[in-house]
Amino acid sequence: MKVFEGLQFRHVSSPIHRLDPRTKFVISCIIFAQAFLFTEFLYLIILFLAQLPLVLLARVQRQWTRSLRGGLMLILLIFFTNLIVGVVSNDFQLTSESLTYSTSMSLRFVVLMTSFSLFFLTTSPDDLGLALEQSHIPYEFCFAFTTAVRFVPVLAREAQTIMDAQKSRGLELEKGGFTKRIRNYIPILIPLIVSAIRRSLELAEAMETRAFGAKKQRTSLHVLKIERRDIVTLVLCFTILALTIYTRIYIPIPDVSIPLPPI
Repeated sequence: MKVFEGLQFRHVSSPIHRLDPRTKFVISCIIFAQAFLFTEFLYLIILFLAQLPLVLLARVQRQWTRSLRGGLMLILLIFFTNLIVGVVSNDFQLTSESLTYSTSMSLRFVVLMTSFSLFFLTTSPDDLGLALEQSHIPYEFCFAFTTAVRFVPVLAREAQTIMDAQKSRGLELEKGGFTKRIRNYIPILIPLIVSAIRRSLELAEAMETRAFGAKKQRTSLHVLKIERRDIVTLVLCFTILALTIYTRIYIPIPDVSIPLPPI
């Protein structure tokens, strides 16, 4: 459940938090695009390390690290899947190239996950919904998206509470084979689904009592504005993206391979 902590907004006064949500979304998309432009291990390492100053500046390093640890199983799955495919395609021989490529693919996923984790950690759902509205997206879609963002961490905490309660009653989640472990999670999923349905019904009743959708033209108390710091940040980000595309086309990236461990 730690991975969902990377989707929960943290109230911190920092330069990153004060940026416009649209600016932060552009930053995440540029990092996303750079991660897909390159498969070289060296560049992906640089791209990952380049996020650390932003994390430290936003002062969310603890939650950012927890979300990274929470996604460790998926990172390992990506690594071993690519490694197995590489070994099979090389006549069942482990090579330095397949090891480097598997590590690069895992690192690419880490970059993608951490970039959007930083976005959600520093952007409140209210500001996110307001940014979507001002981008002329229908309010129903904005509301659905921001509600999902709000309730994902809530459901994660509730699932952890249910797991602790079932463990205190003698449920052993980590014992048995693969099929047995899946069956062990049924007492977790059923109460969680019932709770989610109950919560959605309560939300629907609350929306009806507030006449949701009765008036098409909506007004907002706050209006987001692109300020000078946002313009400077966007210019810098697009400059970096242009340099990245130029590097991809005209400048070869040094091929760094991970050496095989001695047998």
